[in-house]
Amino acid sequence: MIRIGILGDIGSGKSFVAKNFGYPVFNADYEVSKLYQKNKNVYQKLKKKLPKYIFEFPVDKIQLSNAILANNSNLKKIVKIVHKEIRHKLRSFLKKNKNKTLVVLDIPLLLENKINKKKDILVYVDSRKTDILRNLRKRRNFNPKILKKFKEIQLPLAYKKKNSKYIITNKFTKKSVKIEINKILEIIKNERSGSRY
Repeated sequence: MIRIGILGDIGSGKSFVAKNFGYPVFNADYEVSKLYQKNKNVYQKLKKKLPKYIFEFPVDKIQLSNAILANNSNLKKIVKIVHKEIRHKLRSFLKKNKNKTLVVLDIPLLLENKINKKKDILVYVDSRKTDILRNLRKRRNFNPKILKKFKEIQLPLAYKKKNSKYIITNKFTKKSVKIEINKILEIIKNERSGSRY
């Protein structure tokens, strides 16, 4: 199984690119939102660590935002609890798709939390700052202060770009993204057919 890890800035359209590969996608953001809505165990752990902020189930964005903005260490506490569960979900996803040729990992803290493996093919999504900002503003509850906190716990974009095998320029149109994805898939296919695995 070939694993493709999607990297890039917050709001650069990583999920949009991931979806257009046409293979199973593990979307960590979607899985996290499900945990907040349905997993009482996660709620209890968050409540224990952040009783002043997390006090009601399902956990909503207001509780989380208040916790993140109140203290620099709170986001790290939340990530630690949530990412443990995300690893379990990822294992189930990989098991379910073990016979697939390729899977796409759309995980914001892929490198930071050392979820990637050495053989993973890293693809960096490059977008213009104006497009990123427009994309972020479309999101409900967009908060620049929270965005800043998330950026603080992430590795520099230059590092991610440098460590990626491929770069996709995302112009936020399906046609242009598909052209770039097809080029990458063609190279991967040729490389694999010429190798032993």
